[in-house]
Amino acid sequence: AGLLCPDARPLELALLILGVGLLDFCGQVCFTPLEALLSDLFRDPDHCRQAFSVYAFMISLGGCLGYLLPAIDWDASALAPYLGTQEECLFGLLTVIFLTCVAATLFVAEEAALGPAEPAEGLAVPPGPHCCPCHTRLAFRSLGALFPRLHQLCCRVPRTLRRLFVAELCSWMAFMTFTLFYTDFVGEGLYQGVPRAEPGTEARRHYDEGVRMGSLGLFLQCAVSLLFSLVMDRLRLVQRFGTRAVYLASVVAFPVAAGTMCLSRSVAVVTASAALTGFTFSALQILPYTLASLYHREKQVFLPKYRGDAGSSASEDSLMPNFPPGPKPGSPFPNGHMGAGGGGLLPSSPVLCGASACDVSMRVVVGEPPETRVIPGRGICLDLAILDSAFLLSQVAPSLFMGSIVQLSQSVTAYMVSAAGLGFVAIYFATQVVFDKSDLTKYSV
Repeated sequence: AGLLCPDARPLELALLILGVGLLDFCGQVCFTPLEALLSDLFRDPDHCRQAFSVYAFMISLGGCLGYLLPAIDWDASALAPYLGTQEECLFGLLTVIFLTCVAATLFVAEEAALGPAEPAEGLAVPPGPHCCPCHTRLAFRSLGALFPRLHQLCCRVPRTLRRLFVAELCSWMAFMTFTLFYTDFVGEGLYQGVPRAEPGTEARRHYDEGVRMGSLGLFLQCAVSLLFSLVMDRLRLVQRFGTRAVYLASVVAFPVAAGTMCLSRSVAVVTASAALTGFTFSALQILPYTLASLYHREKQVFLPKYRGDAGSSASEDSLMPNFPPGPKPGSPFPNGHMGAGGGGLLPSSPVLCGASACDVSMRVVVGEPPETRVIPGRGICLDLAILDSAFLLSQVAPSLFMGSIVQLSQSVTAYMVSAAGLGFVAIYFATQVVFDKSDLTKYSV
């Protein structure tokens, strides 16, 4: 920014916002294909739940690291002379961690190599010369066909999935209202700090201490989430109490914790309550996705009108003729992955599916004659993306309105009051979720 203009401050802010936005976008894009892959590789309900437990474990592990770093006073560390201030140390370390993870991802072999004459499963090779302009035109034509189809499929969300989406949205809104503003609540509310005070002043020092303590609370939240992700299947909680009981217990735990924070001024009690929200965090990353996988495994029961396109009663198999045949026994999975065998954290997949459960959510092949074009079908990738959008949308409302609410109330306790209120709303909608076949009749779905 300093090289581009004399007054670098506005450009610094613009570059920071752009960088954070791009990084968040790239990170979120990775989640939906990963969730669909897990659902594809692990079709058995118990194995699917174990797979998503490991998924939640890894996300919680990353959260532990992310919240632990700001909790450390880097200004007083041995790295300060080399990396600079608290913020410069954090961004330097995050850059190293990020580049290391990117390199590890690039060098880990995830897909089986295919022969030169064997196209990848589910991919259509475009006709004509393989030149850059041709690919560009094909990409734009594909996008032109994709967006209307995407709009149509999203507008026709099945009722079972719609109920799950609304419950997810309310739960994540409550959770994100807490997470986004918790450190500010601790810094201003408990430590009586002032964020706009000059660096080095007593008020600013108190605020910085509160932010570090708040980061420790969020670290404990992720630690509890990590622990619950590990023990949920070890203790067979879902088998003992059922998906409904575990899901509702996790949603109820959140407003209880947020309400405790509203009433207490003890740092220890508030930190313990923040740790308790890790139970909710873990459950929201596991159970909704296993429910979506259940809906797609038993489409005839849970999604009877959405097995084919435009409400037709065609089965999934009728949508597959234009794709290459499924793998032979012993060959890789339909999406090219070899599965999770032997000695890993996940169990071996019980079956090899002839057609991916991911079902290639948008089977739109542009540029082929009508008689060879594949009929689009509703697949799990689209529905997992809809669930993921609940998490993303949940950050919008708190970011837009919480500042005004705190200004009107003149108290940062409004953050926790709002989170608790949204948590109670989430409890109601969580009771409306379809967990099993009996709920279809109960809720007239």
